[in-house]
Amino acid sequence: MVENLAIEHQKTLTACQGYLELGMPGEALRELKDLPKDIAEMPAVVEMQAVILIRAERWKPAQVAARKLCKLRPDQPSGFIHLAFCQHELGETEAARQTLLSGPKALENEGTYFYNLACYDAVLGDLEAARRHLARSIRLDKRFREFARSDNDLAALHPELR
Repeated sequence: MVENLAIEHQKTLTACQGYLELGMPGEALRELKDLPKDIAEMPAVVEMQAVILIRAERWKPAQVAARKLCKLRPDQPSGFIHLAFCQHELGETEAARQTLLSGPKALENEGTYFYNLACYDAVLGDLEAARRHLARSIRLDKRFREFARSDNDLAALHPELR
């Protein structure tokens, strides 16, 4: 995630990651506040900000950061996955689905893309599409089966996942 950042700024992102691993998103955000504006606008920093805000469940500011990341890296999946997740958490599930579907082709290599589509389709009542997307996510990463077993968005599919 770290591109042409000076070592001191790379250390800031490493510290942010450490705070996140310790469950301290507030401290991670404080680390980012002192970065110069030109550094704060770099994709790696914007992505870190989005991830921190998502972890803190601050959906609206996370959505802003994720949208910015989509503009900075329109060919990369992460911004679209983050943005869609924020939209879904804000109750904008159809918009979340459309965000994923309008993202770059590279999303189709991501298990998270298909897993999230499964969740959004299930919430929107299209269980057949949810099944297809969940199966694809599991083919890409077997761990998604276990995640799905306790995901409330996929509650309608839980009996099929036993």
